[in-house]
Amino acid sequence: MNLKASNCKIVDCTIRDGGLVNNWDFSVEFVQHLYNSLNEAGVDYMEIGYKNSPKLLKGAESAGPWRFLDDDFLRKVIPQKLNTKLSALVDIGRVDENDILPREESLIDLIRVACYIQDVDKALDLVKVFHDRGYETTINIMALSNVMENQLLEAFEMIDASVVDVVYIVDSYGSLSPNDFNYLVEKFKKYLPNKRLGVHTHNNMQLAFANTLVSVEKGVELLDASVYGMGRAAGNCPTELLVANLKNAKYKVRPVLDMIDKYMIPLREKEEWGYIIPYMITGMLDEHPRSAMALRDTADKDNSVDFYDKLTTPEVTHSK
Repeated sequence: MNLKASNCKIVDCTIRDGGLVNNWDFSVEFVQHLYNSLNEAGVDYMEIGYKNSPKLLKGAESAGPWRFLDDDFLRKVIPQKLNTKLSALVDIGRVDENDILPREESLIDLIRVACYIQDVDKALDLVKVFHDRGYETTINIMALSNVMENQLLEAFEMIDASVVDVVYIVDSYGSLSPNDFNYLVEKFKKYLPNKRLGVHTHNNMQLAFANTLVSVEKGVELLDASVYGMGRAAGNCPTELLVANLKNAKYKVRPVLDMIDKYMIPLREKEEWGYIIPYMITGMLDEHPRSAMALRDTADKDNSVDFYDKLTTPEVTHSK
């Protein structure tokens, strides 16, 4: 058995990242079935949504409840906690720390703080609050492909001195290759020798799974994935691929297939995510998929030549 794979933990982000596809409109039954399936499959964590605060969010009232988890609601959804731990993500500026209970009063085990490179200090302040309340913590620096070396080195100094448990390498635009992951994991290991690492991949270039495997080989411990790849735009590394391929006896693929049969296939007929050409184009150009997401909402959704020309013509100014 690959020793490195034995040390891995899968964080399933179907509800949280997949919620970006359907405005978190998952039924309670869907989420309960997913939790039971992941638990049976041996998946280590389920990210059951965002723990952001509705009062700090525009359009909160139109989103499903997984957009800002309420503790009482969560207790109804998961009346009995199983082996699979629960995780929630927060964004800087969108969470009121007073809305976060101490861990012993909460169903959540892990709180992950997402930020851009310029907000690492703010993210670490939040991490400290959550750490002091008893939670496991991560910092997820988004859009790493657009970060300058000097910014990264500055961030490493702050992170190294912090209490954060796990530091995430996030390929927000799905633009990185296995070579890039090799390079980044080495760099993170060099400057953060005392921190555990995680990866979050997107599948714009059909590389989410390959990038995750390269990271496993390098000793990365937390692996983000989602069932049937459901995540924003091109989606994430599919949970079923990791469960089927990581050499670890605790993982069983059959329960994940059951979730796909019963819930994901019908959902995919209504909602769109995954490897689609406009997402490939934004990934290839290393930019946010928002322009491709907008295109997919129009009658021209499959006119990828025009889309490509618009994004690559130097004279045309487009907002990146």
